[in-house]
Amino acid sequence: MDARIKAQVRQLQKLLNDHNYYYHVLDDPKISDAEYDRLMQELIHLETTYPDLVTPDSPTRRIGGAPLPAFEHAEHTIPMLSLDNAFSHQDILDFHARIQKNTGQKELWYTAEPKLDGVAIELRYENGVLVQAVTRGDGFVGEVVTDNVRTIRSVPLGLRTDTRACPRLLEVRGEVFISRAGFDTLNRKRKSSGDPVFANPRNAAAGSLRQLDSAITASRPLDLFVYGRGQVEGLSFDSQSELLDALTDLGFPVNPLVKKKISIEQTLEFYRELIEIRPDLPYEIDGMVIKVDPVTLQQALGEKIKSPRWAIAYKFAAVEKITRITDILVQVGRTGTLTPVAVLEPVQVGGVTVSRATLHNMDEIEKKDIRIKDTALITRAGDVIPKVVKILTAERTGEEQIFHMPSHCPVCHSLVQRLEGEAAVKCINAACPAQRKERIRHFASKKGFDIEGLGKKMVAQLVDEELLTSFADLFTLEKEQLILLDRMAEKSAHNLVTSIDKARQIPLHRFVFALGIDHAGEHATRLLARNFLTLDDLMAASREDLEAIHGMGTITADAIAGFFTTPENRELIKKIQDNGVIISNPLAESNPEKSHAFTGKTLVLTGTLSSMTRSDAQKRLLALGAKVTGSVSSKTDYVVAGKDAGSKLTRAKDLNIPVLDENRFMNLLES
Repeated sequence: MDARIKAQVRQLQKLLNDHNYYYHVLDDPKISDAEYDRLMQELIHLETTYPDLVTPDSPTRRIGGAPLPAFEHAEHTIPMLSLDNAFSHQDILDFHARIQKNTGQKELWYTAEPKLDGVAIELRYENGVLVQAVTRGDGFVGEVVTDNVRTIRSVPLGLRTDTRACPRLLEVRGEVFISRAGFDTLNRKRKSSGDPVFANPRNAAAGSLRQLDSAITASRPLDLFVYGRGQVEGLSFDSQSELLDALTDLGFPVNPLVKKKISIEQTLEFYRELIEIRPDLPYEIDGMVIKVDPVTLQQALGEKIKSPRWAIAYKFAAVEKITRITDILVQVGRTGTLTPVAVLEPVQVGGVTVSRATLHNMDEIEKKDIRIKDTALITRAGDVIPKVVKILTAERTGEEQIFHMPSHCPVCHSLVQRLEGEAAVKCINAACPAQRKERIRHFASKKGFDIEGLGKKMVAQLVDEELLTSFADLFTLEKEQLILLDRMAEKSAHNLVTSIDKARQIPLHRFVFALGIDHAGEHATRLLARNFLTLDDLMAASREDLEAIHGMGTITADAIAGFFTTPENRELIKKIQDNGVIISNPLAESNPEKSHAFTGKTLVLTGTLSSMTRSDAQKRLLALGAKVTGSVSSKTDYVVAGKDAGSKLTRAKDLNIPVLDENRFMNLLES
């Protein structure tokens, strides 16, 4: 296989995983939705063409990204999947044809609704009362924001039962958002009080929903529309349309623009209608969601790893503006990669002023023939940092300058190198201050040691003052040293030292993630923690041992083995531990069994269990390496049927899928 293609796939996987982190975890997107979608489509095309290059940690195989640790976490009983995207009428017609083929139904009905640009939420009601609100998170685990959601006036704290019986359990899914008018008012208030303004309504909604002080959330103009459900007990419906009617009856706000039980031709007409009315809507939308209406067909179609087969998002075309590239700068990342960045004449795109755009690499610059002082078409879809769509060569005056990637690092002035088959140009000096700063920032990040107060400026200052030469130096910093730094008060110095002390105890998977090993993202580090009891066990593992782990790719195994066999890295780890860092492994402790009857199996839980809640049962199964889904399909291995099991039990019998009663399930679980 062409090494260039393999490198391209690996680069796309890493790039998309990084942007998943920025978007879903930090609420700080670095590229537009349109650019992300384009990169994802490119990766999907390459992985479809070369299926051997697909890895378990590829962003095409995952849902999104992981939740922030500031709040208590809760698992979704049924995963909150993302949606596949469509970008043309033909994409929608192809989707329709697939549904026809897979269901054998010629005439199909759909529901269609505006796709709000907000924050996904799941509301859990028990016996008619709101008991929990959880953000989407990574699709499996989200943040508990119940107190904050209770402050949203459109969220019913109790269900209306005037026309319907109260369901025993109801998990409702929707989108929290801020209207355009509310956003303008909020930013005016923040500006007048000297606070930084929000970039767009989605960021404002996300930031408001994630306030630790619910009184702050109560002061923000949050709103809600609901569109779906999770686990349900005591409420029946045969279609998406009936579900929305039921939710309306129970007191939930449903978008009044939703079209119910319409043909595929009518969905396309609705899309055209939405484009026309979009500028006049009181809230931001970025497309339309289409869902197969009958629930029986939804269940028959089932889900892929990251998205349902019965729903799709038809995205709007990105907003485009013309501006000028005044310069091209080069930034140095954690792994030494040199990234060219276009400096733009500031331009308003979708209500946000943008002044920079990443150009990714020299191949991208040459492909689009991007030059300094060029006039460029910029696109953006709800985010701050845009992309260069194309250069308007007809506007050239002869003053444009061809950009050349520097032969030396712009920070440490060492030689740079471009490896064969790779697009990236890298600084090969491991002691480069720019790399050191980015590595330390990664080390202290939320998914690593989570050291509060160690931001970009602080890390840069500590490295420049030579107080930090490696990760290990973090744990020797003293308040007296920090007070001497510019703009560092005694209280700030005390808080940083306290934060570092709190971080000295860390789980193994977060420790390995913090080390910044190439290709070792969160998924890979969790696999390692589940398969090795201690750090010493992991460091002693061979490349063959690592490759034998189910879900571990060859390239990732090579990178991990190479890292731990390097004497300098082993010495660094020893120094970190000598400086008081204690590494535990709760993942291995909660999953001591390497093999179990349920390992690798797909299960569906239905009905009520007397021995434990379904949520606890799901946690036990996930810890054993099983997959728990919300609908029964031909790929289901077992259905666990508790008391009052419903339609899922019937479907399991129709498909001849093994059904476990509670006693049999508990015996196998404990075996």
